[in-house]
Amino acid sequence: MKSLSKPIYPVIWQDNKVLLIDQTVLPNQYEMVEISSYEDMAKAIKTMIVRGAPAIGVAAAYGMYLGARDIKTDQKDKFVEKIGIIAQELRQTRPTAVNLFWAISRMLKTAQETTGTVAEIQATLLKTAQKIQADDLQTCQEIGENGLAVLPTEPQKLTILTHCNAGALATAGYGTALGVIRSAWTAGRLERVYADETRPRLQGAKLTAWECVQEGIPVTVISDNMAAHCMKQGLIHGVVVGADRIAANGDAANKIGTYGLAVISQMHNVPFFVAAPLSTIDFALENGEQIPIEERHPSEIYKVGETRLCPDGVDYYNPAFDVTPANLIKAIITEKGAIKPDDILTLREVNN
Repeated sequence: MKSLSKPIYPVIWQDNKVLLIDQTVLPNQYEMVEISSYEDMAKAIKTMIVRGAPAIGVAAAYGMYLGARDIKTDQKDKFVEKIGIIAQELRQTRPTAVNLFWAISRMLKTAQETTGTVAEIQATLLKTAQKIQADDLQTCQEIGENGLAVLPTEPQKLTILTHCNAGALATAGYGTALGVIRSAWTAGRLERVYADETRPRLQGAKLTAWECVQEGIPVTVISDNMAAHCMKQGLIHGVVVGADRIAANGDAANKIGTYGLAVISQMHNVPFFVAAPLSTIDFALENGEQIPIEERHPSEIYKVGETRLCPDGVDYYNPAFDVTPANLIKAIITEKGAIKPDDILTLREVNN
């Protein structure tokens, strides 16, 4: 596939509908999916046409607007009641990514607190969704700069390992973990990215590698079980990953395999960073044990495309996420700076 000549925006508001990059067909095809109803948006989130915690939040915000736009009533109380039903349906699409719930709550609050006619509330909801999108883009750029400041100072040219996709496709268009990597590349500090393939959905091999190719960033794809070997060989200077939910004590949920990567990073004295916006921090949860872990269909494990990998008669376990304990994380990189996990509660007031 040819490189794109423009920035990557996974969620686009255009002509009174949403356009989503279909991440299920990358990297072999680049297709846009039109979303014109909240039901379509819920399906797109659930089937991972759009994925990545911040991108899911942006998509859900537009889904809330699309649902609100189609409510036929002039009475605010009935309007708010119906949009609450829409919110509940969108909440049920992906249980782990807290940005989904954060964006829905913000849209609900807007609907409840905005004065004026239903039409005026609907217009305000669209503006709110657009602001959530614009704010996320700025936030990710700030995360990138803040991450650059805490990366190892030696060697001058770093090799950074990342897991899953926390890039433009997973956000409004710049990335959290990959935003840090982009900033390092722009600053001349990056030699190469190592991207775990990220079984079973292969987001690293399909999406992170694709993004790096678009921008000419040198990238090497490795299988998930090669990371320890690469660290032992001295090939990795740092690890930067994203997060779908961070508890108040700094425990961080991310794509399955992240926890193991953090363990081997500590073993090899490789600094392990989590990059995420403040909206990913769930201060209502004391620790990572309280983070709900989504389990997905076993076909993700026993099939690749139409090819079956496993024999009939075996059982499967397919959690989509795991939780990395705070003591394995060197710093959590946010738009307000990089902080130690122990200090995460200092950000509570900033996030309100």
